[in-house]
Amino acid sequence: MRLALAAAAAACVLPVAFAPAAAAAPGIQPPPYVDHVQWATWGDLSSLRVYPTPAGRDTSGRPGTSAQADEAWAEVLKLSPDAATAGMKDQFDCHWKFAEIFEPGKASWNLEPWRPQVSQDEMLKTGCNPGGAEEPF
Repeated sequence: MRLALAAAAAACVLPVAFAPAAAAAPGIQPPPYVDHVQWATWGDLSSLRVYPTPAGRDTSGRPGTSAQADEAWAEVLKLSPDAATAGMKDQFDCHWKFAEIFEPGKASWNLEPWRPQVSQDEMLKTGCNPGGAEEPF
């Protein structure tokens, strides 16, 4: 009986173990990932709107794209060097990982220098907007 069960288990497992890999996911898009950025104000508070390219939207949210996220952040800094403030990169990384999953096609990913630096868990709990609600504009 044990031999019959082992043979049946092997018959089920071996074809799966040696089956060809599923077709690969479409390739990661090349840069640029950021079309443009624009500073805006909300009362006395400032916000940097980051407008991703179609390649940025397609690539963000995929596992294993941290190098592309770093490239996209470098593009943001090239377009707006004053974005290099505490917490802005963390907000960007959060948007890179989750914006196109939870709010696909959102016009811009908005980063605010006035938001506090928080843990990754807190960043996720606050929807990438720690320290207050997302600006209404």
